[in-house]
Amino acid sequence: MTEEQDAGRPAATVVIVRDRPGQQPELLMMERASTMAFAAGALVFPGGAVDEADNALAARIGGGLDVEEAAARIAAIRETIEEAGLGIGLTGSVDAAMVLRLRDGLHDGRSLGELLERHGLGVALDALTPFARWHPAPFERAARVYDTRFYIARASDGQIASVDTTENVRLFWSSAADTLASCDAGEGRIIFPTRRNLERLALFGSHADLVAHAAAHPVEKVRPWREERDGEAHLCIPDHLGYPVTSEPMRQVRRA
Repeated sequence: MTEEQDAGRPAATVVIVRDRPGQQPELLMMERASTMAFAAGALVFPGGAVDEADNALAARIGGGLDVEEAAARIAAIRETIEEAGLGIGLTGSVDAAMVLRLRDGLHDGRSLGELLERHGLGVALDALTPFARWHPAPFERAARVYDTRFYIARASDGQIASVDTTENVRLFWSSAADTLASCDAGEGRIIFPTRRNLERLALFGSHADLVAHAAAHPVEKVRPWREERDGEAHLCIPDHLGYPVTSEPMRQVRRA
């Protein structure tokens, strides 16, 4: 693996949370198309790579955030529009029809910055709460290596998620615990980082609880490592970042 590959391409993903009184909140999950190069057929959160237009917009509107952080949040907002037809972190006159216009513009190759200006909209980057940051283990030999920042955002009212028919084939709302149970029953596939994040998300009963939890833990780059435990190889992560499960036997690990 070259130094550039090891660094990983910047990416962002967002856990969109829909509160339910007296129940665990629902999270938006999507099933990746089987033709995708990364995590084909897996259940994931909306997200994708940071592009040059995200960096350019971040340099203009990032406010107090450094450009890399601002660009990642912009990428999370853009990818959610593209992949799920949902607008998070947008300001101005935003309804379901407007989000679909933004989506069509993005699919036609226009940048998010151009579309925001055209429609008189802005972004509220503080609507996304940093939750985690993951990078593949250095011994992994993946075709694509991403340095991914995870965020939490509240679902917008009055909007309905819809598949983009290219990168994903199914969208659904489910609690973290229910998604884990479904995958354990063979009804879905999740890769190692998604499983660990769902286990952590399942501990909390609302968006507010998740935000408070995220604020109480550092966001450090998680780089899993291999370790022998009880005579068996495990894939491990640090134990101070809020994850209730910090290792899994290598024979069980699902990869991208």
